Amino acid sequence: MSGGVDIARYRAALPRAFGPTPAARAGRWLGAAAFAAWLGAVLWWFDFSPARIWNGLGGLLVILRQMVPPSPGEQWDAILWGLGESVAMALLGSTLAVVVAVPLGLLGAGNVVVNALAHFSIRRVFDIGRGMDQLIWALAFVRAVGLGPLAGVLAIAAAEIAVLAKLFAEAIENADARQSEAVTAVGGRRILAIRFGLLPQVFPVMLSQYLYQIESNTRSASVLGVVGAGGIGLQIAERIKVRYWDEVLFIILLILVTVAVIDTVSAMVRRRLIGA
Repeated sequence: MSGGVDIARYRAALPRAFGPTPAARAGRWLGAAAFAAWLGAVLWWFDFSPARIWNGLGGLLVILRQMVPPSPGEQWDAILWGLGESVAMALLGSTLAVVVAVPLGLLGAGNVVVNALAHFSIRRVFDIGRGMDQLIWALAFVRAVGLGPLAGVLAIAAAEIAVLAKLFAEAIENADARQSEAVTAVGGRRILAIRFGLLPQVFPVMLSQYLYQIESNTRSASVLGVVGAGGIGLQIAERIKVRYWDEVLFIILLILVTVAVIDTVSAMVRRRLIGA
């Protein structure tokens, strides 16, 4: 008898431990129905139909058949030059972004800038900067500085500054405060506490993010050329227009090999500077 009383008491105290309540079940069903209605409305809005998907897959198979076997074509020099431009754009744009993002990351860290209003304002600036994609920046800089890789470099840097600044700020906020406090305790100034207490802890994170951005931006630079921002993307766009799909596949494979090489070199640099 006492066991039944205990169960009743526990059920009254912790109802969720004995399964969802009727209200919770009703809420789940309503949520599922709302999601299904939203999904159906979006599919109707986008004119989704099995026939369109089937026809699209048929066209895609035709393109894939025309891609095989890949061929370099007759413009080897233009392809290699465009690929070199893309790698250089990614390296320079990522480096410029890191140079600006490091001080911004310090300003956006709550344990460096302790004023709540300033911290909140700087973080919202990061949010605004991350809201614009590289293609938008590329279109703007193509209009501002003209066609060519300079627009691509500026687009990569502008798009990555806010992203890296946010990542750096979060890494700095998660650093152990005791090292900075130790520097301050022996008479070190605030700038020395940051230099010798915070930055050595977050340097591996910053380096890893920088190396990853070089790899990622190499892929992004391949797309920026489509809007006139230089790089291998221009070579891809020209061949798509004339439907030289075998050459398109060759360029894509070349990009994949380049990204793999960059990833391997990045791993070697990471192990060399910060260990395994």
